[in-house]
Amino acid sequence: MVTPNLCQTAFTVLRRIEPAIVLEQLGSSLFTTALQMVAKDRCVNATYPDAHLSREASQQRAISDFYMTYNLILQLVPILPALLLARLGDRGWRRVPIMVPLCGYVLSSLTLLMVVIFRLPLVVMFGGAVVFGLSGGFGAYWPGVMTLAALSSTATDRSKVIMRVELLYGTAGLVGSLASGHLFLLYSSSLENGTILITVGALLQLLCLMHAIFLLQVKHQPDKEPEDTSQLLPDTFSEVPVEAPVEAPVEAPAERNWVNIVLLVVAAVLYGSAVGGAVEIMEVFVLKEPLNWSATQVGYGHAAGCTIFLTSFLGVIVFRRCVSDVTLILIGMLSFASGIYFMSFVRTTYMFYLARSLNLFALIPMPTIRSLLSQQVPASSCGTTLTYLQLALKFSGLAYIPAFTKIYQGTLDWFPGFVFTLSSIITVLGMIPIGIISWRSRQMRQYTRIPAE
Repeated sequence: MVTPNLCQTAFTVLRRIEPAIVLEQLGSSLFTTALQMVAKDRCVNATYPDAHLSREASQQRAISDFYMTYNLILQLVPILPALLLARLGDRGWRRVPIMVPLCGYVLSSLTLLMVVIFRLPLVVMFGGAVVFGLSGGFGAYWPGVMTLAALSSTATDRSKVIMRVELLYGTAGLVGSLASGHLFLLYSSSLENGTILITVGALLQLLCLMHAIFLLQVKHQPDKEPEDTSQLLPDTFSEVPVEAPVEAPVEAPAERNWVNIVLLVVAAVLYGSAVGGAVEIMEVFVLKEPLNWSATQVGYGHAAGCTIFLTSFLGVIVFRRCVSDVTLILIGMLSFASGIYFMSFVRTTYMFYLARSLNLFALIPMPTIRSLLSQQVPASSCGTTLTYLQLALKFSGLAYIPAFTKIYQGTLDWFPGFVFTLSSIITVLGMIPIGIISWRSRQMRQYTRIPAE
């Protein structure tokens, strides 16, 4: 017999943000695998006027062209809608930045479902990407989630709550990715490959939307001490949902440290470009020989990427006890640079996972850079500065997405992994500004100790 207390506890949990996080990420992980396999299927007979292109090269070029356009739409269209939704959220409509993007998630999944069922051209997905972008996309959804999580906790417990949310997000992605490949293979004589997978993903996202509309509770937890609201802002328009644990509030400087600001922005843009370009090409790279992954293997590959969320958190917990934030950034960048360089020479599936295992701490740098950047400006300018950083990252996609795509297409015949080597080089270049900041910090400490001596 179910006790009333148990029912009340279950209802309380259902009204929290965590169920929405799990449902959305499960649905999104299924959608990602489905889109990748549908793109591979639709581009198998792609032809180009270049007579020297083989069938596989033509397929790779078609898939990479599709993802280039698709990702550019996802980068640019959500900017203005996300800003408007964030403003509505700050005016008290806290659920709006969550509900509206979830509508976009559902419509995007339904678009892919129609493409599969009615054998529509793959370019129809560009329309789905536009609809998703106009809803605010992930750039509106994730800050809305993090804001609700922050408001439901005290300033003292906020870092623990944010870490729990991030770990839940990564775990849900891991589970969804592992299941996605197997679901893709389920079909009958009347159903196309991927129909069941996309339908399940769309239903999960629809259920998440219903949860946000009817069950999700906006609960503000009063603090006994003034709240450092600047900690809520770094996640705005975050593309990589990983947040380093927030330490004790640091007193903001009275004036901007322009040298450190420029160095941090340059490092963020270089690292964001390296990661974004490499991950985009990786989705195409695993579909060609010698890997030629099936749907199940694609799902496992996405699961490996989700595992990095968990290992990056563990890395933050362990390393932050003994190293500075600057060193933490360098560790994360070195982790990515080494792993993505090894990816250049991957020829078998086990080598792919070895390369990914070197990326265990690759998600540490960006949130740590945001944290350091917020400490270089007055508190009143923190939100504006971090928003400008995210806009810089968005617009850098205009350069690195087509650049990586065209370089990959141009090097397919002689060195398909060249783009990963290039990504590693760009990451090393991104380490230079961080190294300069570390050197300036040491010089400043030595300078301040001189009068005491």
